[in-house]
Amino acid sequence: MRVVLLGPPGAGKGTQSEWLKEQYGIAHVSTGDLLREAVAQQTPLGVQAKSYMDSGALVPDELVLGMVAERIAKNDCAGGFLLDGFPRNAAQAEALADMLSEASCPLDHVVALDVPREALIKRITGRISCPGCGRIFNIAFGNVSGGVCEDCGAELVQRADDNEETVGNRLDVYEKQTSALLDYYQAQGLLRRVDGTGAPEDVWARIKEAVSAS
Repeated sequence: MRVVLLGPPGAGKGTQSEWLKEQYGIAHVSTGDLLREAVAQQTPLGVQAKSYMDSGALVPDELVLGMVAERIAKNDCAGGFLLDGFPRNAAQAEALADMLSEASCPLDHVVALDVPREALIKRITGRISCPGCGRIFNIAFGNVSGGVCEDCGAELVQRADDNEETVGNRLDVYEKQTSALLDYYQAQGLLRRVDGTGAPEDVWARIKEAVSAS
């Protein structure tokens, strides 16, 4: 299975990505991770990407596509892969489709998690994390006890940008970026819209149903 997972901040993509990877035995390909790894290892593409990142500019699509192409050529992607963080707009989607077509591995599904804006704001502003082990908790889900991490005992903290105004701006950017992207994949017959509300296990059941029925 070859799939793209889309969803706004707070939609729960991280949890669902892990379950997709485990259930279908596919590789999780994060473009953010690819960029960081390429820069750290000083690969030819990484060196080029770093020059843009150091100047505060966006890394050009062709560089990101080059990294994705190198990644999906590896053995662990032979049985399928999950793309996370790319594409972000219709132009990137078209370039990705051309690249995957040349590699004879077109997408099977594009899963988009739909969550109401009010629920997303509640989720994100309720997030608190452990600076010790990195575990994420959420007040909205009631899984916080005493303001300390149940794993390592460190005091939980909230990210400075997880406030309502900043979250609203992030959601505005996401909606503006992905509107045409969703239309593109809908026209390609690849889009599987999934209700992302409720317990993560319920969302997972809907995802499995959506990809198996397509």
